[in-house]
Amino acid sequence: MNRQAQAVVLFLVGGAVLRAGSTDLYLRYVKAGLRPLLLVAGAVLIVAAVATVWYELRRPRGGQHDDHEDSHDHDHDRDRGHDHGHGHAHRESWISWLLVLPLFALILVAPPALGSYSAVRTGTALQAPWGFPALPAGDPIKLSVDDYAGRAAFDHGRSLKGRKVTITGFIALDRGGAPYLTRMILSCCAADAQPIKVGLTGRTPPVLQPDTWLEITGTYSSRRTKDPVNNGVIPFIDVSRATPVPAPRDQYESPE
Repeated sequence: MNRQAQAVVLFLVGGAVLRAGSTDLYLRYVKAGLRPLLLVAGAVLIVAAVATVWYELRRPRGGQHDDHEDSHDHDHDRDRGHDHGHGHAHRESWISWLLVLPLFALILVAPPALGSYSAVRTGTALQAPWGFPALPAGDPIKLSVDDYAGRAAFDHGRSLKGRKVTITGFIALDRGGAPYLTRMILSCCAADAQPIKVGLTGRTPPVLQPDTWLEITGTYSSRRTKDPVNNGVIPFIDVSRATPVPAPRDQYESPE
């Protein structure tokens, strides 16, 4: 790939990164806190592309060096055949431009966030937190799925007893049809996303479809089970109300 082609690829990559970083599209790939780094990276790539083109335009053409290269190329063509060399270079040029196709896919097609398909094939990532800060007054209190699950599983619900909580996530059904309210958490990017699962008991909807987003209001339940994938603990919530809601702007959570 020549320098002009390299500059085009750099420019397209930088433009795709800037487009993702300037809209909510970047939330499909990385955690929210990385947005400034994405914007800086996109700008650097575009500057690098412009600098590459500027260097190529200012580079001297012709001269003794080029005459030597022409003589060398002439000898090379005479030995191997001009037509064969030209055809080989032409094929390499077209193959190198195929690298641009994934960039157009990134620019034109927004991939969906990871959902129930990935969640049921991956074991819960629930880990014991460092501590359990006191919850604010007022009921119901809104918690992340990760926060509720950590308190229910490792604090034995002590900070949750007597409190109504609201958590939001999507439905994932295991192979036996058991429903879990799920949220994918990520430490950096979607490549490391793992599910946190909370079992549902109590007044659950009679029909639950995978990837349906629900806002669950309920209370702590001492019931728990093991994830069939990795035997990790899955706590439950005693549901008093389940309301369908649109998917949130940021469908991922970060570890508490």
